[in-house]
Amino acid sequence: MKTIAIVSNSAFNIYNFRLSLASAIRERGYEVMFVAPKDEYTEKIMDEGYLIKDVFINPKGNSPIEDKKTIDEFKKIYIKHKPDLILNYTIKPNIYSSLAASSLNIPVINTVTGLGTVFIEENFVTDLVKILYKISFKKVHKVFFQNRADMEFFINKGIVSPDKTLLVPGSGVDTMRFYPREKTKNKDKFVFLFIGRMIKDKGVIEYVEAAKMIKEKYENVEFQLLGSLDAENKTLISKKSVYEWVKKGYITYLGTSFKVEDVIAESDCVVLPSYREGLPKSLLEGASMQRPLIATDVVGCRDVVIDGENGFLCEAKNARSLAEAFEKMLDMDEKERVLMGKRAREMVLEKFDERIVYDQYIKEIERALPIKLRFKLKSCERVESLSLKFA
Repeated sequence: MKTIAIVSNSAFNIYNFRLSLASAIRERGYEVMFVAPKDEYTEKIMDEGYLIKDVFINPKGNSPIEDKKTIDEFKKIYIKHKPDLILNYTIKPNIYSSLAASSLNIPVINTVTGLGTVFIEENFVTDLVKILYKISFKKVHKVFFQNRADMEFFINKGIVSPDKTLLVPGSGVDTMRFYPREKTKNKDKFVFLFIGRMIKDKGVIEYVEAAKMIKEKYENVEFQLLGSLDAENKTLISKKSVYEWVKKGYITYLGTSFKVEDVIAESDCVVLPSYREGLPKSLLEGASMQRPLIATDVVGCRDVVIDGENGFLCEAKNARSLAEAFEKMLDMDEKERVLMGKRAREMVLEKFDERIVYDQYIKEIERALPIKLRFKLKSCERVESLSLKFA
């Protein structure tokens, strides 16, 4: 049985975004293992019946010594467990796992889920990352992109050749899990829901500032935040700030949840005022549950939100523009909001169902695996030829 290794920068990321893909791959007759730094989600993944190997990745660091250590650890894991193909997610695995795998002639499929903080505020580190991407992507079988803008950026910068790229509709949505449900609580309140890490780049500060503006004008409106306060990111918002917002009554902080669908079901509108995205899962899940959306008019978000159709777009890094979008949603006729939600669900069913995404991955896995088999065959033929010469 062939083994597929799925690699990410955290067990949290795997548990929340890659388990369904792993299940789909396993159903096709492959063995699946994971590689990611150990965290509180590692045991949960093991409970699902998967092998997961710990690897050192410093998400904030840019030390060559640490990065060399990461590459070496990837190599050791791959030499010991002999995966037939590797699927990489997030920046450092895309780079360092690819380098390790290429040196061992293991086929690789990378997924660029978004360009991240390093590309939002460009500096010398951005240039370094571009160079590392270019080197590490040279020998990979395929690079998946979740939006056209990111794909064209990589092609135009010469980071990856066009023939190696493939556009996929995000990570997909389980439309059976995220199905339309009626709100059962707080029916007298209109609830806006933000889902994501508590980091500046997700637009959390603008969300809170806009919430403050709306609460001064409207009654029975609630602004909720759902997501981790412990994200490994240099733009992380402090717990003190979040608790201060709660104390002042601007927002309601819900913590984290394994049942995101239950939280969405008790909301009226899903919001993401991000500065840049790959293809935001939170918006897709909200849309799948027939909720209208509000998001910034940026890469990734505009691939999901069609202004005036299934939600509203606003200007990034602009709390006033976001507040105006909130007002539009609040002032809408109830029937129009319901219709917006229905359009959102229809779009997900047509374009973003996870089965569409998984079929694309499995097709590329099956295309990539013969490369390794041919390599093994040639190696065996060479060994046999040498043996004959010295017989």
